Amino acid sequence: MATSSTRYTIPGSEKSPMPGARAMRDAAPDERFEVTVRLRARSRLRGVGDGGVQADQLPGQRQYLSREAYEASHGAEDADIAKVAAFAQAHKLVVVETNAARRSVVLSGTSSTFGAAFGVSLQHFEHDGGTYRGRSGSISVPSELAEVVEGVFGLDNRPQADAHFQRQQPEGGAVATRAGGASFSPPQLAGLYQFPTGLDGSGQCIGIIELGGGFKPADIKAYFTALNLPVPTVKAISVDGGKNHPTNANSADGEVMLDIEVAAAIAPKAVIAVYFAPNTNQGFLDAITTAVHDKVNKPSVISISWGSAESRWTGQAMTQMDQAFQAAAAMGVTVCCAAGDNGSGDGVNDGQPHVDFPASSPFALGCGGTKLTASGNTISAEVVWNANPQTSATGGGVSGFFPLPAYQQNAHVPPIAGGTKTGRGVPDVAGDADPASGYNVRVDGQNFVIGGTSAVAPLWAGLIALFNQKLGHPVGYLNPLIYGSLAGKGLFNDIVSGNNGSYAAGPGWDACTGWGSPIGAKLLKALGG
Repeated sequence: MATSSTRYTIPGSEKSPMPGARAMRDAAPDERFEVTVRLRARSRLRGVGDGGVQADQLPGQRQYLSREAYEASHGAEDADIAKVAAFAQAHKLVVVETNAARRSVVLSGTSSTFGAAFGVSLQHFEHDGGTYRGRSGSISVPSELAEVVEGVFGLDNRPQADAHFQRQQPEGGAVATRAGGASFSPPQLAGLYQFPTGLDGSGQCIGIIELGGGFKPADIKAYFTALNLPVPTVKAISVDGGKNHPTNANSADGEVMLDIEVAAAIAPKAVIAVYFAPNTNQGFLDAITTAVHDKVNKPSVISISWGSAESRWTGQAMTQMDQAFQAAAAMGVTVCCAAGDNGSGDGVNDGQPHVDFPASSPFALGCGGTKLTASGNTISAEVVWNANPQTSATGGGVSGFFPLPAYQQNAHVPPIAGGTKTGRGVPDVAGDADPASGYNVRVDGQNFVIGGTSAVAPLWAGLIALFNQKLGHPVGYLNPLIYGSLAGKGLFNDIVSGNNGSYAAGPGWDACTGWGSPIGAKLLKALGG
């Protein structure tokens, strides 16, 4: 491909150094790494509410695309892939992988060749959490790729997301409980939330995204044996060099084990496919597109317990991940995302409310958190989880990036703080998340009580796997249904007490707990028509 003197700036690619980071030195010219280039779709999916699979239709009335059909109709064009390959050759970059379904071309090169190809200067930065290779400003490509390339990921490898779990400390090796609180096994919570009985997730696959940590099969065997449940089949899938790498109980292993143990305790016969990727925007995006388009394991539901405030993301990253979730909806795959654990501020210390992404994607089922009190086999109280509005409370609020989706038009989503504009409201649903009423889990040979909205995403993922098993077809994208024809039908425990800082709970949908926690059997019956 002939090089062009004119360049096209990729919208939403602007980046600034992390807060408090300082440049140490330029990246070594021969430093080698890989970059993922996202291409345009062959044809766009129809959006929310226009008669596509995203409309308010019962799952049995929907027509989903197979993964093969999706690739054929909405994957990347061969001609576009060839254009990127020619661009790579002209800039001394190597094409490592192409994937039409994922609309991705992976390139290998050095910091100098990538810098010239994409019009960036790469430096190494130091911040409180360590160092990273980063860039400032925008990414550009030759003008002949202007309509072809929609995003470039991997030039910057700063840490992107946080794991949304909070752990109590063990006391003498036993499962810990906080004074005045209690803990639950996932099957106990399934009973309290009236999950449908006689189902085990057979024939389903639950995908789980992890950006660090790992699991030990011996822990999984011990945990499920103690619960008198079948030991689940758990597969580790490597993305971008990510690995199942367990270390110790104080690491991201807590997130990985929580996700696996909660989802599999609800649906023990489902295959659990864990996609391990680096904690970067490239790793996160590639893990999601790998899971969504996995033709081998074919997850029907995906659980994501990692995220961070929208202000920490580039527009191109949020747009491309949102498109991946829209692809999931077209194929009948439900995506459950934790809403965050730092209240309405979402860990940004500027006194303003912030919402967590990817839960803020209109195509994600955002999962907020409650504090649960039980008496025997019934719920005696359930309120918004808020032990500390800055550091230990459910996320939730209003997106500053995604506009109000059609399905939320009647949900009374409040305006963004300080203005009249409103956006996508988060969360959609909720479940037990307070560590004071947390989940009994096993991590690296030790028993813990863990909470956080991290637990709610796999809880819902397990429930949806049961729905899919019973109905014989995936329930898929739930949002238009729960805001539309299923709203007001008594399918949720409506949480009306508490707040997460800037937002308060109330009857109906709210920006703390969405519609509330599930009444599983009723929800299944409604989805089955």
